[in-house]
Amino acid sequence: MKHRYKAALFDLDGTLLDTLQDIAESMNKVLEKHGLPIHPVDRYRYFVGDGAKILVERVLPPDKASDKRYLERCLKDFLALYAQNWDSNAVLYPGISDMLEALDERGFALAVLSNKPHDFTRLCVKKFLNRWKFPAVFGERPGIKRKPSPQGALEIAKRLGVKPQDCIYLGDTSIDMKTALAAGMFPVGALWGFRDEEELRKAGAKLILASPRDLIRYLNQA
Repeated sequence: MKHRYKAALFDLDGTLLDTLQDIAESMNKVLEKHGLPIHPVDRYRYFVGDGAKILVERVLPPDKASDKRYLERCLKDFLALYAQNWDSNAVLYPGISDMLEALDERGFALAVLSNKPHDFTRLCVKKFLNRWKFPAVFGERPGIKRKPSPQGALEIAKRLGVKPQDCIYLGDTSIDMKTALAAGMFPVGALWGFRDEEELRKAGAKLILASPRDLIRYLNQA
């Protein structure tokens, strides 16, 4: 049976782009500036995912994170540093180009929905994904609930002119799987990103991919 899907929505960090090094280095510089302990880069796999403010809250010691003014100051410092370093080490994951080419050839509409700040999300797509057309690219925006709220995903489906059930949503965290399910989309988990298979399955992933090319194999068999 021919697959019914017409669109593919993607998370950005940990799904299309490996951005962990730049995020971790920028945040650790802020911690050093404030005389606070830094974290190993790998720990940031579990700090990221819920937006920049929650990232800062998670890396700060509890007594500092509970101080709203201090938190906002550190957030401002992080965004300023990340603005200088967002593309220093970021790269597409292996196989992403092949996957996007194959989806494009099949006539899929492509979109990005991230909890990364909106401006940085658009910058990343413009620099690293400019070979493909993305009619909708959304990061965290004022007035729009961030993932796992389905608000952004449903807005994208409407903009693309497709029904939510005709959309694949590919991401690497439980947040992405919950977003897809809440929006009525097909939740697909990426194992090459920041989280593990157990988290993705518990959150409702209906398909787990070991590599981006596995999505094309799945669509060919559907």
